[in-house]
Amino acid sequence: MTAIMSESKAYLETTHRMTRADFERLSAFINDHCGIKMPPAKKSMLEARLQKRLRIRGVRSFCDYCNLLFKSPDGGEELVHMIDCVTTNKTDFFREPVHFDYLTERALPEFMNSFNPQARPPFSVWSSACSTGEEPYTLAIVLNEFESLNPGFKFAITATDISTRVLEKAGAGIYDENQIAMIPLRQKQKYFLRSRDRSKGQVRATPALRSCVAFHRLNLMDGKYPLREASVDALFCRNVIIYFDRPTQAALLDRLCRYVRKDGHVFLGHSETVHGFDLPLVRVTSTIYRKLA
Repeated sequence: MTAIMSESKAYLETTHRMTRADFERLSAFINDHCGIKMPPAKKSMLEARLQKRLRIRGVRSFCDYCNLLFKSPDGGEELVHMIDCVTTNKTDFFREPVHFDYLTERALPEFMNSFNPQARPPFSVWSSACSTGEEPYTLAIVLNEFESLNPGFKFAITATDISTRVLEKAGAGIYDENQIAMIPLRQKQKYFLRSRDRSKGQVRATPALRSCVAFHRLNLMDGKYPLREASVDALFCRNVIIYFDRPTQAALLDRLCRYVRKDGHVFLGHSETVHGFDLPLVRVTSTIYRKLA
């Protein structure tokens, strides 16, 4: 262990610091490719997060790392790892519970009543920045509970994220026990399995729960998504647009709205709003919107 730590320290001491030109080059690319604002105040954070990638790739300067990203045949592969390093992934089970209450009490009953039972399609939900899976698995629990009380109701959940690292964790569905502390005991017992090694203090989403969610990698900055337009009944895009500047927020929300069906719902984070944007949305209540057409 001492030898490894000494090697790591020696590496950092011989690695060139990130220059202003390096930062501007990387931050411009991150903004263009991911839509994430990277002001000068973020330089130290970006430098710290990418140090490990320099060490893994065996490059000694951020200039060389930029050349690897943008000029090397290996750039595409490294790009995925770089994005994993710079994206923020903060989420919890049943985060902003008012959204799930609204689904159960308003959106889902309205959906059930708007279709002939013989021709009712599955209720389609898109968790557009799903991180490590807490949001789509919460949705799966809520929709499973609703299904158990409403025969004939079916649903489909698509969960996407730009980070391959968090998608791998989400697909595995393994969490620390304290992460599901807010879930009612009956639902914990129904939807999660405790590790056989109790010393790990971990649980895993049941196979049945994991099968409810289809995980895919997706960059929301892409011009078109592999979903059918006007097909989503509930779009969750929570705590995403806060990382973008206003023009990027407007363009992204406009693009996302194309995939929401008429009368479908859009759920944003508690500090996000569509105020000032020309979008086909009407506010239902704080952070919850309905698509007009």
